[in-house]
Amino acid sequence: MTRAAFARDLQQLKEGVVRMGERAGEAIHGAVEALRARDVAAAERIIAEDDAIDALHMDLEQRCMRLLATQQPMAGDLRTIASVFAITIDLERMADHAEGISRAVKRLAAEPLVKPLVDIPEMDEILQGMLRDALMALQMENADLARQTAAQDDAIDRLRNRVLHDLLEIMIHDPQTVPRALELLIVARHLERAADHVTNICERIVYIVTGELRELNV
Repeated sequence: MTRAAFARDLQQLKEGVVRMGERAGEAIHGAVEALRARDVAAAERIIAEDDAIDALHMDLEQRCMRLLATQQPMAGDLRTIASVFAITIDLERMADHAEGISRAVKRLAAEPLVKPLVDIPEMDEILQGMLRDALMALQMENADLARQTAAQDDAIDRLRNRVLHDLLEIMIHDPQTVPRALELLIVARHLERAADHVTNICERIVYIVTGELRELNV
């Protein structure tokens, strides 16, 4: 394989990651919208969509392995391939969180919500922005943008803590709300963990660019 062909394969690999990331983000947003609308059919579609995202993950993993097995990548290229491999794992787990939110939607569908949905949609909005910026940072190989994106995880954590605080008060005052409140806590936890995966992705982008692998937003 010529150097130009190898560079093209690496670029196509990154483009595949971007497509997978977009699908994962759409799944999470769709799950949150299903919760707002109490739309069980939409939640079931998102659960079914997880298989397609898993297939994307497997395809990208195989392409990474093929490049590693058939080429002798230089240090920078090796970092890119290894990082893309790691990023696909984080994106696959983000899709799993979309599935988890969707399953909570199904469990909550027949019950009134214990509180208006304010913080959870805001968490999703921040998460979607983080994911878009992370995918852009990957395409541009922009370490500064990756660091800035990871820093937004603090806002997600603050919102999750607010959800926890509010729901604890509701459960204390009305123990009958406990099962429904716990479902909303599960949703908030899924969003928090999804944001953690975006932070992991940002760490890998910094590694691609600088060769330095360290935790961000600690």
